[in-house]
Amino acid sequence: MDLVGACRAFVSVSERGSFTVGAAAARMSQPVASRRVAALEERFGEPLFERTSRRAVLTPFGRDLLPTARQLVQAADVLLDEAEAARRKPWRLAVPGICPTVALARLVAEARAHEVTLDLRVAPPAQRRELLHAQQVRAALLAVPADEATWSVPLGVATADDPGVRRVYLETLRLGRGASGPVRRVWIQPEDDVPHIRDPLTRLRDSLGLRPAQLAAAADLTGAAAEALGGRDLLLCSPAQAAELGLVWRPIGELALSRGFTLAAAAEGNPHHLQARLGEAITRCLGAAIQAVPAEPRTAAAELQPTAPLPRTITAGTRPLPPEGKTT
Repeated sequence: MDLVGACRAFVSVSERGSFTVGAAAARMSQPVASRRVAALEERFGEPLFERTSRRAVLTPFGRDLLPTARQLVQAADVLLDEAEAARRKPWRLAVPGICPTVALARLVAEARAHEVTLDLRVAPPAQRRELLHAQQVRAALLAVPADEATWSVPLGVATADDPGVRRVYLETLRLGRGASGPVRRVWIQPEDDVPHIRDPLTRLRDSLGLRPAQLAAAADLTGAAAEALGGRDLLLCSPAQAAELGLVWRPIGELALSRGFTLAAAAEGNPHHLQARLGEAITRCLGAAIQAVPAEPRTAAAELQPTAPLPRTITAGTRPLPPEGKTT
């Protein structure tokens, strides 16, 4: 027996003194209301109404049960309202500042099609993690190393002018002895100012003998992009960002870098259903679907060559190999 439905019929009929009117008010047919009240009476073993041809009058037993039945119906209504509110509660999601506005708008629109309301919070990597830890957001796209990532985005350097090569080797930024003038810098935007990206680049800079100032962290993407657009500096970014900014993107010759992202939920939350429904839209936001420029074998005509013997191979976290013909 549907106890809540039966009590709803009982309360509605008692308040209106009629099975027909009470059933309509409870949004059920008169036969359904009659069956439900009859089921209650059978369950309790006592009649709830004295039925006449015109009215349904409560019996003394019915009057005694009415307050409790009304409380049960009201509690059920509150529960249903709370369940609906919880289902429609916005998912406050922390996202990177690299996501284009149009991609974020499409993410929100696609979420609505899945009956998910998103409330986006744009924040840099460290702040996204803090928001998640403080449970100020229900979920966040966290910056993680590539081997821990759900989404991976290739990184390279972008310049205002076409460098004329398939890869840009950072060794070409080194000034020769006695050279003067401003050095060319590689700008790191806030999204990439994280250890698993910044540290390998710092080791590479030191191995190549570049000046410390040639690897610079920008306060914001706008400032970093301005340095690349207005001069000879390079911006560390993804292919999608370079295309949006009107820059020419190339992979870094000595080092393969990528942004890694994973979707994490606060406390004991589960973001898997969100990822299952919106995974493709998140991919577009992050630019993970954009493929890097294919690499070609390095030749004297295709690549910028170093001006002095340099390490043959440099890998993040390893010592540079000595020049050929020499040992350490």
